[in-house]
Amino acid sequence: MEVNNLSKFKVIASGVIPFGFLVILMLYIFGPGADLLDLGIPLPEITIERVTFIDSEIQATVRNTGPIPVEIVMADINDRIQPAAVEPDRFLERYETTLVRIPFEWNEAEPYTIGITVEDGTRFEKEIEAAAFALEPTFDLVVFFAIIGTYVGIIPVMIGLLWLPFIKKISKQKYYFFLALTVGLLLFLAIDSIEEAIEVSNENLAKSFNGSLLIATVVVLSFLGLYYAGNKIVKKADSSKLAKPVAIALMISIGIGLHNFGEGLAVGASVGLGSIAFSTFLIVGFALHNTTEGIAIAAPMSKGKLMIGKLAALGIIAGSPAIFGAWVGGFIYSPFTSVIFLAIGAGAIFQVILVIVKWIREENEKNMSSFSVVSGFAVGMLVMYLTSILV
Repeated sequence: MEVNNLSKFKVIASGVIPFGFLVILMLYIFGPGADLLDLGIPLPEITIERVTFIDSEIQATVRNTGPIPVEIVMADINDRIQPAAVEPDRFLERYETTLVRIPFEWNEAEPYTIGITVEDGTRFEKEIEAAAFALEPTFDLVVFFAIIGTYVGIIPVMIGLLWLPFIKKISKQKYYFFLALTVGLLLFLAIDSIEEAIEVSNENLAKSFNGSLLIATVVVLSFLGLYYAGNKIVKKADSSKLAKPVAIALMISIGIGLHNFGEGLAVGASVGLGSIAFSTFLIVGFALHNTTEGIAIAAPMSKGKLMIGKLAALGIIAGSPAIFGAWVGGFIYSPFTSVIFLAIGAGAIFQVILVIVKWIREENEKNMSSFSVVSGFAVGMLVMYLTSILV
């Protein structure tokens, strides 16, 4: 008994000792060794994350994204110094945020450049293409964004589901074609989500957040989490030939829903920034683009009996997140959360792709190089590209 306890102690010690030395090293680097390793001069850096226009005032949310504390000493608009109030205070530790309030009679739809200067004279700026009143949550606006989300997400997906009767009546090889078509559609959506996340990160997040690595990390974690959950769902459905298609369609709906949340964010943010013409363009483009997503859900569901209730529920799961995305984008848009949700959507879709590819291999006797599969994959990518041109 004592021998076993001693053996366990040795195992625990062998795992703890390296960690202990690592802690000592970090304490030394940030303690006595800090002066030795202090090479060069750290430079201040701040990020103007959001600019809000309200009555006779411009508000800028500022974050210290540099390695040292900073003090905000001055604000300007279009290179003209303006009086400003800083809340709660002008001293910012690393990653701390503050609100800079600048009294200013601004004009709607005009461009403005907001500048913030710190104590050493370094100036940082953010350009706003067209000023617009900040949106405040009201019942009418909540309904408005819900309607937009319905146009962008729910209705197009439901229209795509109408292809189900056609898919049910086609031959086996044509069925494999539509499964592969689904993979092509989803792969395009995943790549599109990552591209949007990188674009938002490059335009709005500071370099200290390591946007590309953040996106890669979230995509992988999302994939692994849903891969684990998806395997549980599909394994439970393996006992029933009717349940497995529904399980796969459910995973597809979840992946598409997470992607559509990001699209809702884009539309809501464009409306919130006053870009009505651009937001209308997005609404029309996304509506056409998302119709093809219904096919992705319909393909596996065509294997079993026609279950209108479950089909409608899957369409809601895939489309309704666009409504929530529009609310978030319009009222409380944050570039950081936008990047996170777009990356989560991409990871979810990659997981769904893996599920469908496994199913094609099982159904098609592991023949992934047949003409029906290859052509379906290629057509799926091509269709998504052509519809994405309208976005």
